[in-house]
Amino acid sequence: MPKITFAAADGDTRTIEANIGDSVMETAVRNGIGGIVAECGGSLSCATCHVIVDEHDFASLPPMEEMEDEMLWGTAVDRAGTSRLSCQIRVTEGMDLGVTLPETQV
Repeated sequence: MPKITFAAADGDTRTIEANIGDSVMETAVRNGIGGIVAECGGSLSCATCHVIVDEHDFASLPPMEEMEDEMLWGTAVDRAGTSRLSCQIRVTEGMDLGVTLPETQV
C-alpha cells in the first residue's frame, strides 16, 4: 500500500497509508494531519496545501503544470525548489513519499 510521511515544521513525523488515486492533500485531511488547510478543497485556487517534497522523491513525481507553478508564488512561506501543492500530487501504486509541511499555510 502507498505511504506518505508528513513531517511537521517542528520535526514531528507521521506516516499514513494512502489510497491510490487520492491526492496527498485528501490523504492529509482525511487523517487529521495538521498543517494542511486546503481552503479550496483541491480546486487549485489557493496555496494552503503547500508541501516541500523530499529531494529524493521529487524526481519521481510528474512535473507540475503551469497553474500549480503560478499558485506556488502565493504561498505564506516562500516556496522551495521542491515545493508542490499537495492537491496536485496523486497517490500511485508503490508510492513512498516524504513531504515537509511549512510553518504556516495562511
